[in-house]
Amino acid sequence: MPTPPEPSVLYPDVAAHGSLAAAVRAEPDGCLGAVFVTSPDFDPLGHAAVASTLSHRKPLTVSAWARERRWSIRGEEAFQDMALIDGRTDDLAQVARAARAWHDGAPLDDIRQAASFVHLTGRFEVPDNDPARLTESEWQGMRREAAELEYAWRETYRNLIEAAHADPVLRALYPFTSHWALRFSTTTRPQLTVVGPCLSANSDGTYGVGRGFITQDLGEFPTAREAVAAAVHHLPPELAPVTLGG
Repeated sequence: MPTPPEPSVLYPDVAAHGSLAAAVRAEPDGCLGAVFVTSPDFDPLGHAAVASTLSHRKPLTVSAWARERRWSIRGEEAFQDMALIDGRTDDLAQVARAARAWHDGAPLDDIRQAASFVHLTGRFEVPDNDPARLTESEWQGMRREAAELEYAWRETYRNLIEAAHADPVLRALYPFTSHWALRFSTTTRPQLTVVGPCLSANSDGTYGVGRGFITQDLGEFPTAREAVAAAVHHLPPELAPVTLGG
């Protein structure tokens, strides 16, 4: 693979300002002159962080791509470090507009209106860290992610997520995924407490249920609804409501 160009070659305008933070702050569309924006000493042209006035939001991170002129952003909530917004663009003015809206505490939909490249992950803000609302937010984010997938088996995976969400017992648990497998927890992030079986969407359109990670020792099923029913059957009885993890 060819060696990527020097950052100063891809981003001469940023280099002229001395850092990505200074370049973002200098964009007139963002009006960020007085806002706290930083770049790390180890890579001042490649990264920046924009503070928010809301305590439940982490600083918005801005990262420059190494092989083409483009920037990515990510805005996380502070308790679980889960993304509320992300996006990528080759327009630094758009980055500055998104950063200003994030800093000012604008609602997520308004940030998207301020900068068209911003992608909403589906999660919503829960300032008081209510565990039931965090669980609902994670389900909403997972459903949006499944709906937006472009992989070949996206329909199988989406059917699994929707079938699990439709079941009131599973919907009350905190969901999380890894390698397209769906699992459940009785606590939110950052410290999950795994409970019940693991559900998997197979590449052949079937669904597996197992005691371990991506195993099918509890059965393989032709429909997501059948797999979900089997998973519910193997849950411990009388599960308590989800609590905060950590």
